[in-house]
Amino acid sequence: MFKIILSFLIFISTIHAKDIQPIATLEVSGLVSDFVEDNRLLYVATDAGVVDIIDLFSQQIVSQIKFDPMQTVMGDEVPTRVHSIDRFEGKTLLVTSGITAYRNVWIHDDKKPIKERLTKIIDEKKHLMPKRAFFAADGKIVLGTFGSDIVLYDTNEGYSQYNTHISESTMGGMALSSDKKKMVISDESGAARLIDINSSNIEKTFTSEHVDNIYSVAYSKDTILTAGQDKRVGIYTNGDAFHIKNDFLVYCVGISPSAKTGVYSSSIEHDLQLFSTIDGRKTDLLRGHHATPTKIMFVDENTLISAGDEYTIYFWVLN
Repeated sequence: MFKIILSFLIFISTIHAKDIQPIATLEVSGLVSDFVEDNRLLYVATDAGVVDIIDLFSQQIVSQIKFDPMQTVMGDEVPTRVHSIDRFEGKTLLVTSGITAYRNVWIHDDKKPIKERLTKIIDEKKHLMPKRAFFAADGKIVLGTFGSDIVLYDTNEGYSQYNTHISESTMGGMALSSDKKKMVISDESGAARLIDINSSNIEKTFTSEHVDNIYSVAYSKDTILTAGQDKRVGIYTNGDAFHIKNDFLVYCVGISPSAKTGVYSSSIEHDLQLFSTIDGRKTDLLRGHHATPTKIMFVDENTLISAGDEYTIYFWVLN
C-alpha cells in the first residue's frame, strides 16, 4: 500500500512540475571556472585572469580582482586562469595556473591597502597541483590535488600540517561542511569519502551508488549528493543511500541549506532538474542554459546561481 501511495504522489507532483526561467543573467569577464557567495556578493573566477565581484541585489559587477598575464618561454602573454575560489572573513582564496604544469595559491585580503591585498602563499615551485582549495579554520586552508592528495596548510606558519594520499584514483569533486570540520571528496573510481579536516582521517567511504567517475559533490546537514559519469545522481543520507538514473552524464549537483532539495544537470538541452533528497521525486526544471552547466549553488532555500562552459552567470528564484 505504501508503494502505491508513494507512486501516486510522485505521479501527481510530476503533473504539477513546471519549467522555471532565470530571473536574470549576467555576462562576466571569461569562461566561468568557479564561484562562491559571501555576504550577498558573488565572487566569480574566470579563465581570463579576473575575478568578477557581483552584487546579488542588482546582479551587476561592482569590483574585480585581476591577475597579471603570464609570459611563456616564447615571450607570449597568456591569461592567468583562476581555477578555484573561496571566501572567509574578508579574505578570498584563489588557485591559479602557473607557467609550468603546477599551480599557485593566493589570498586576497580586503582589509589591507589596495596594493598589498594580493599575496601568494604557495608558489608553483613547490610542485603542487591543487584542483580545489578551501578555507578551513584558524588560519589554515585545505587543498585537494588531482592525484587525490589532501593538504592542510597553515598560512600563519607557512608549512603543511599534513599531506595525505587518499585514493589511487584521480580526484573528482570536493565540498566542505558549513562548520569547516568535515569534507567530502570523490574520485574516478565512483567512491566518495567523508574526511575529518583536522586529522585527515577517513570517517566513511561511500561506494554503493556509482560505477564510474564522480564529477562533483554537494554536502549539507549530513546529506551528500554526487554527480556521475555513469548518468546517476547519488544520495547518501542518515545511513541510507539510493540513486536517480538520468539519460545524460551528470556533471554537477547542488543542495539546499536544509538538505531537503537537490538539483543536478540533467539533459543534452542543458536543463537543471530539481528533486527531493528524501525520496528522489523530481520536481521543477530550470531552463535557460546554452551550454553544459558545471556549477550550481543554493544561496538560500529559494535562490540558486549556476554557470557552465560559457561567459554567463544565471540567477534563479523558486516559487
